[in-house]
Amino acid sequence: MSQINKLKILNDPIYGFITIPNTLIYDLIQHPYFQRLRRISQMGMSYLVYPGAHHTRFHHALGCMHIMQKAVQTLKFKGVEISEEEENALYVAILLHDIGHGPFSHALENSVVEEVHHEELSLLFMEQLNAEFGGKLSLAIQVFKGEYHRKFMLQLISSQLDMDRMDYLKRDSFYTGVNEGNVNSERLIQMLNVQDDVLVMEEKGIYSIEKFLMARRLMYWQAYLHKTSVVAELTLTKILKRAKELATKGEVLFGSPFLLFFLNNKIELNQIDKATLDKFSNLDDYDVLGAIKQWQYHDDFVLSSLSNMIINRNLLKIELSEDKIDKTKWLGLKEKYAKKYNISDKEVEYFVFKGKIKNEAYSKSSEPIRILKKDRTIENVVEASDQMHLKALSKTVTKYFICYPKVID
Repeated sequence: MSQINKLKILNDPIYGFITIPNTLIYDLIQHPYFQRLRRISQMGMSYLVYPGAHHTRFHHALGCMHIMQKAVQTLKFKGVEISEEEENALYVAILLHDIGHGPFSHALENSVVEEVHHEELSLLFMEQLNAEFGGKLSLAIQVFKGEYHRKFMLQLISSQLDMDRMDYLKRDSFYTGVNEGNVNSERLIQMLNVQDDVLVMEEKGIYSIEKFLMARRLMYWQAYLHKTSVVAELTLTKILKRAKELATKGEVLFGSPFLLFFLNNKIELNQIDKATLDKFSNLDDYDVLGAIKQWQYHDDFVLSSLSNMIINRNLLKIELSEDKIDKTKWLGLKEKYAKKYNISDKEVEYFVFKGKIKNEAYSKSSEPIRILKKDRTIENVVEASDQMHLKALSKTVTKYFICYPKVID
């Protein structure tokens, strides 16, 4: 294929036209590892709450790359020296930052591939691609791992004001219809600067940051931590855990060869070779949903009941509370449900369980968002702001929940 055909323009509902900057980026996008992201939902089970939330990690990764291009243009315009190699590394790193996500984004991390996180898998994918592309991703990997000496480059990819957050808030807000999450990423990017190789936000952008952090808090309560999204995600995790439990006992389950491989084997990070990575790259939302559709009819009461809940959106009841869940209530519900369906104590824990969710819009323990003042001094955004609510946004809010079947209300 001639080079000119690789400089494509894509149409995005959020930003309009997105340009693919060079042939390497084009070839990475075309790679099966990356194309798989078209089949991984960005917001897990949130479509059970917001019917429009069917956008994918593919969408999000391209959006991140686009706003990274805008950020690089802005910084170069302000005199920040970024070489062509560094620029390309930023595009590659942000494009591939989520490539390790499994089906429905987070469900697999807590059930089938228990102790391997998506960041670790993303790095393995990047290293494999680097081998295939003759070392062209080496600098991007260095940046992604935080090993490159120019600190601001990692901050553009992973920080409290990175391109990842700027895209997913705007994108998820658009597809869910939750307008409160709509952030002004254009203005935020225009206000970016670099001082002493550290990413800063110019003082006149402080109100945009406040709105950004407020949008983040509201999106967590209204979308990511919406109680129905929480119970759906937990149910999906429990379905996969139960399937793995049954598979380990030798039960024959319906599933694609790729899903069955991960159900039948315990996978640890140091065991993941190219063959395992290729199997993981063939695993997507369709494998999981296809299996769950069949598992509704399985003889195992736990697996079939939970699968039916997801397929027909007949979910467990979830109650949120400011206070810790009363142990007596929890034990009472467990006993009642175990008796009603004649299941064991261990099995009833798939249906009656408690936990907590946390919302932290701005983390005081993480690296701060830095404000560059007019006198060129740098200050933490919480100190620089005259708004009381910014201090409130840096407090962690915890809510407790209990889930149980509706039939025993």
